[in-house]
Amino acid sequence: MTSPRTDLAAFSAFLAARLPGTWTSQYQRHSQYADQFPRTEQLWDTGHVDYLVSQYVLTHNAVLHGPDDQHLYVTDRPRYPHQFVVAALAPHGARIKTHHFAGVEEPNGIAVPKDPARAAARVARRLLPRYERALQAVLYNAKHQPQPPHRPAPPQVEQVLTLTLYGDGALGAPYESVPVDARMTLYAHGFQYHPHQAAFLLPAAYGDTGRALRVHAVVQQLTAKGIGVNLRHCAPTTNALPPTAAKAASPIRRTR
Repeated sequence: MTSPRTDLAAFSAFLAARLPGTWTSQYQRHSQYADQFPRTEQLWDTGHVDYLVSQYVLTHNAVLHGPDDQHLYVTDRPRYPHQFVVAALAPHGARIKTHHFAGVEEPNGIAVPKDPARAAARVARRLLPRYERALQAVLYNAKHQPQPPHRPAPPQVEQVLTLTLYGDGALGAPYESVPVDARMTLYAHGFQYHPHQAAFLLPAAYGDTGRALRVHAVVQQLTAKGIGVNLRHCAPTTNALPPTAAKAASPIRRTR
């Protein structure tokens, strides 16, 4: 546990008075360790402020309330008796959802000297501009994207091509299962019809990369036509007995 700085309350009040706009300071002393969580969980920081509040027991903090619903967290900087740390608090409320923060850069907090005038100048120059940009971005997202941007389910299609990766390495589909409108696309991208196997197969000679590129092109062209494409592995055959079963089925003859 770190020793509390007795001047935090006075420092935060003087700091609030020197920041641009109208700010007020709210000081809070913690009677137990858990008291610091409600505020520290709101920290909009992934830097050293987040690190120190997760590693140290902090016996008090102050919150500065400013214009446009801005809030700053102020507390001691452990092991640095001549400094404090200041960080933004993330906006919260019924309209603010987790997805509104996606893509918004966090306005990480900063260390400031214990002189309120110098600290205010540093906060105004380095922290507040980042905080205001991030806050406006989140509020914009909340206004224009109230619901999470969940991906829609694919549309239902009448025709589907299922390509199968067989156990011997062949890739293709039985002829009868290939939609008529998909056959020329397969021919155009290297699939060959093997009459004795009654299947379209992509030659292994293209190599893994070549076959992947051709399958990708087939998928793009067929889905553009409204034909779905699946890729599956063929179920392994079970005709042969496993070695242990074969031994059990064969009598052992001894010779003298």
